[in-house]
Amino acid sequence: MTRMDECQLPGVPRMAEGAAEMEPQPLLKRFKRLLARPWNYWVKKWMKQGYYRYGRGKSAPTRVASTAPRLQAGDWVRVRSREEIQATLDPWKELKGCAFLEYMWQYCGTTQRVLKPVQRFLDERDYKVKKVRGVVLLEGAICQGTPVFGQCDRGCHLFWREEWLEKIDAPAT
Repeated sequence: MTRMDECQLPGVPRMAEGAAEMEPQPLLKRFKRLLARPWNYWVKKWMKQGYYRYGRGKSAPTRVASTAPRLQAGDWVRVRSREEIQATLDPWKELKGCAFLEYMWQYCGTTQRVLKPVQRFLDERDYKVKKVRGVVLLEGAICQGTPVFGQCDRGCHLFWREEWLEKIDAPAT
């Protein structure tokens, strides 16, 4: 993409009027915010490399075999149970790099409709378009913010690994 006016995201730093005022936070939450960037960009990366290189052993997450065809827009799915999903997650609550966030547990056991499969997305950390397989967006499954950073009004769709979903027939109306 040569023209940066074709997407709003690169303009976010210029559009913002500064950091949002936050209500007083407990010391632990302020500490987590302070360390979020170095933790996620360096420390966590090194820990993961060591874990996958040396420490997996018997504690490796269960891989859910996916022989079914890829999910498509309009498909109905059941979000697997908490136990089934936990069995697929590594110690960082991720499967193949896709994090399962704390507020996603509320969807376990529910019936959802696939909005669309994700093949490419813009990674806002480095403004690069990245490829992905086996990830979908579900209708109405929207991020409301994070426990550490609080409410966010942007309303981003959550990424769902196909291994966390089970395709079903359309529910009766």
